[in-house]
Amino acid sequence: MTRFLMATMLVAAAVSSGAALANAGAQCAARADIIKALGDKFHESEAGRGLINPNVVLEIFVSDQGSWTVLASDTKGQSCVLSVGEGWDSPTIAAAMPGA
Repeated sequence: MTRFLMATMLVAAAVSSGAALANAGAQCAARADIIKALGDKFHESEAGRGLINPNVVLEIFVSDQGSWTVLASDTKGQSCVLSVGEGWDSPTIAAAMPGA
């Protein structure tokens, strides 16, 4: 099963457990529900964040196995999955590579 499909199912599970969906076409749910699911299902924890604008934060979650998820979280506690993937490469790994 692809990582993207798993993330879609994760958000669907969060929504079906009572979280409101912000946009029917988006993969959004309550931030707390998504964060819990990322930890439980993929062992991902927050690796970094940055402001998109005063109301939205971009968050990156990664696991030791290399899976990663990018969220956009608003000031009302809602998060949307923007992207997911495998093979996360940290700066410490890149610094050790020849030519980096």
